[in-house]
Amino acid sequence: MARQATVTRETRETRITVTINLDGTGKADLNTGIGFFDHMLDGFARHGLFDLTVRCEGDLQVDCHHTIEDTGITLGTAIARALGDKAGILRYGSCLLPMDETLALCAVDLGGRPYFVYDAAFAAPACGGMDTQMAREFFYAVSYSAAMNLHLKVLYGENDHHKLEALFKAFAKALSAAVRQDPRIEGVLSTKGSL
Repeated sequence: MARQATVTRETRETRITVTINLDGTGKADLNTGIGFFDHMLDGFARHGLFDLTVRCEGDLQVDCHHTIEDTGITLGTAIARALGDKAGILRYGSCLLPMDETLALCAVDLGGRPYFVYDAAFAAPACGGMDTQMAREFFYAVSYSAAMNLHLKVLYGENDHHKLEALFKAFAKALSAAVRQDPRIEGVLSTKGSL
């Protein structure tokens, strides 16, 4: 049975539809109206081997905030729905990802308790039309909507593009590891018996 979900979220600020297949091949079909953000989501899909479709109409005449944050909320909700009861998944995943001079760390726990830790600094206020501070808002929205524990850190780096891309790719690899199924796991991987 395919682990996929489609979620639509509409507010006065955005109209977003996200479809994710956790057992995909890395195909992405993206249109958020922010080219750099689409580039980051493409890296997430490709390196996580998730099939991802995102359609967003946002109030970009204001700024990029609502589009990026609300996409995070919708993506996190889609991930949670695609996971279902989480039976058989490894639950934890982590990645230490190099990108040129940058090194980023991501760790994920899909245990059902949302928590978010983020440590990244950028030299410029924006990169390719995306406010750099919106990376934090995006990942925060994903973590709480998916009820995941998510830790992200740029250990070092100079180039803002590399830092942002390393964060999105590290998240992809960590999440891909966490959602992986193992036939040795009966039910959910928890001493409590539930996630």
